[in-house]
Amino acid sequence: MRLSDLLLWLFTAAFFVFMLLPILVVVVISFTSAGYAAFPIPGWSLKWFARIFEYQPFIDSLWVSLELAVVSTVGSCVLGIPAALYLARSRSGWATAVTTFLLSPLSMPMIVIGFASLFFLSALGLGVSFLALAIVHTVICLPYVIRTVTAVYRGISPAYEEAAMILGASRFTTFREVTLPLIRPGIAAGCLFSFLTSFDNLPVSYFFGSAQTNTLPVVMLAYMEHQFDPSIAALSTLQLALAVVALVVADRLYGIEKMTVAT
Repeated sequence: MRLSDLLLWLFTAAFFVFMLLPILVVVVISFTSAGYAAFPIPGWSLKWFARIFEYQPFIDSLWVSLELAVVSTVGSCVLGIPAALYLARSRSGWATAVTTFLLSPLSMPMIVIGFASLFFLSALGLGVSFLALAIVHTVICLPYVIRTVTAVYRGISPAYEEAAMILGASRFTTFREVTLPLIRPGIAAGCLFSFLTSFDNLPVSYFFGSAQTNTLPVVMLAYMEHQFDPSIAALSTLQLALAVVALVVADRLYGIEKMTVAT
């Protein structure tokens, strides 16, 4: 093995250890029997997972986060899929500018989006409400749907749709029977990223927090300000498990390879 290959292998291994070791430590701490967060743990226990279900704010905020993630994912699909289909085939000079504008939330600091959205939606009379929070989450989720669907649709030859319309299919039938099955991996990838982005978001959700709209990350932050016990690690482990389950389901339905190509 050449020295350059060895150094590259060592750098790659060190990088993965640096990225994965903190996550592994959090997962291990969530099973500790101690009443404090420390590693290595003195013993094994599931009591901190039980603590999650005993502390009602965790349960209430979990339902808010799940509902919000579903609503924002659906909203980003309703708005993003038609926009992506049009912009992917558009030859106008402004299409690139519009695409860049729609993808801009990816490059903007979330705290800026949250702060600006709070003032703007308050001026419209929405204030701190679930509707306002859903609107902002849809904005930050929209780029993921547009990006993935656009990438897949640009790789599909227009000949498929043209052949369907030549054979007498209407535009809606062509979309339902031809376009939609072909872009489904891109939609699945966009939905997956949108759901996880909304579910784990803290900076934007923090600005719209109230007794009725507090999401799980906001409640976790407030909990840590007053006490820090392994229940936070247990919650983080459950969130990690949710992400892994979502990836496994997506892989079973569409294949990670297709979704990787889409992104």
